[in-house]
Amino acid sequence: MLSGNMTNRESIQEPRFDYYNHEVPDTDLSDCEFAHVIEIYDFPQEFRTEDLLRVFCSYQKKGFDIKWVDDTHALGVFSSPITARDALGSKHSMVKMRPLSQATRAAKAKARAYAEFLQPAKERPETSAALARRLVISALGVRSKQSKTEREAELKKLQEARERKRLEAKQREDIWEGRDQSAV
Repeated sequence: MLSGNMTNRESIQEPRFDYYNHEVPDTDLSDCEFAHVIEIYDFPQEFRTEDLLRVFCSYQKKGFDIKWVDDTHALGVFSSPITARDALGSKHSMVKMRPLSQATRAAKAKARAYAEFLQPAKERPETSAALARRLVISALGVRSKQSKTEREAELKKLQEARERKRLEAKQREDIWEGRDQSAV
């Protein structure tokens, strides 16, 4: 039932949130989480991936990759934090660089969204064309033109790679299990 007294109606409740002036909180990225990633910025809009790779050509063999943020910002993904720090210390006239912790909000958001793709770049393992050659030759039914010494050298190289991989796995397991490395 409504009462005839309308004087109490003037009290207006203030909103709890100011939606007009809402700011997205800055994505907090710790230095240790993405220490191998840097922001590359302030380069010409005409730059393409090849141009940035040319700037960082000395890091290509160590492992380096580019992830674009926008036309003038990119993320440089290195194989290790040490390599990233080394790149930050170098100077280049066409690009500027800074750690991801000091990057723009867009770069941090991109890093957070694509975290699984920003793992440290790894070198590609040694490969051999022996398996592919053997499959092609057997499928075509022709004889191999490879000499016996070449085949033996390739086989030896593959065996050395397998042994190296097995030793690395054993060392990782020994470290994980806490076994003494000096006794080996």
